[in-house]
Amino acid sequence: MSIINLVSISGGKDSTAMALIAAEQVPDAVRFVFADTGHEHPVTYKHVHDLSDELERRTGQAVQWVRADFTRQIEKRRQHIADKWPEEGVPQDHVERALEASQPTGNPMLDLCLWKGRFPSTRARFCSQELKHKPIHEQAVEPMLDQYQAVVSWQGVRRDESRNRRDLPERDVEFGQWEPEPKGLLIYRPILDYTADDVFDLHRRHGVRWNPLYEQGMGRVGCMPCIHARKDEINEIAQRFPEFISRIREWERLVTGASKRMGSTFFPTADGRGDGIDEVVEWAKTSRGGKQVDLFREVDVSSCSSIYGLCE
Repeated sequence: MSIINLVSISGGKDSTAMALIAAEQVPDAVRFVFADTGHEHPVTYKHVHDLSDELERRTGQAVQWVRADFTRQIEKRRQHIADKWPEEGVPQDHVERALEASQPTGNPMLDLCLWKGRFPSTRARFCSQELKHKPIHEQAVEPMLDQYQAVVSWQGVRRDESRNRRDLPERDVEFGQWEPEPKGLLIYRPILDYTADDVFDLHRRHGVRWNPLYEQGMGRVGCMPCIHARKDEINEIAQRFPEFISRIREWERLVTGASKRMGSTFFPTADGRGDGIDEVVEWAKTSRGGKQVDLFREVDVSSCSSIYGLCE
């Protein structure tokens, strides 16, 4: 049976460790793919490029880059705004503002939000599906299924990350059997029983550096920031990378313009209202309870700050 292994790279520690395992165990039967959301830190892009060079040296395979394109969806939404919103009683100035704001930018994350008229949230996590899963499947998995009998999709999840992942099996099915949809796609979770320390130790053993953002207060290094960013991470990002806060501020303005209710924020605020990124940044400076500014939360941006003990 002709099988190819597919490792999805995010630029984070877990997917890097998974790629190194694949390069060691199946160097002649592996491909790598990275879904560019348009919302990554330049450090992450450089890390993926460097990792691609290393993986190509070890396996002969560089990382394939894929990107979602929402041009068609935005155009369809513009038609809906023009035709349906006036019938629904939306004021004409709101309609015109939404049409003006609903223009493709070429940035997948921003265009996704303009299409949806809102930002993703912890309750509506359409970002992962639209920015990663779909483009990877359409641009990488489907062509491989045409070429191979089976594609083994490596997933970099670990049991200790969440309660939902605690009981996951290492393989969804045994090799040689098929999942019903899509035919020929198998799931493999090679680092399921790893701890975070195990993952960083694997980097050390292979002589490959982890993403430097882990030394700058980041617990996750995907989107910058991620909708799941912790309070400490938001504080670190605001002080270390203020340009990303400025970008979110501009995105909030654009997505608000495309929103039917003329309001959309990247994060909900502590009181649940969602009054914009600047209020969230101010909240991130406070101590527990969000009432008083904590002077000890000031970040020395020139120093190492790792929640994983990487500064020792």
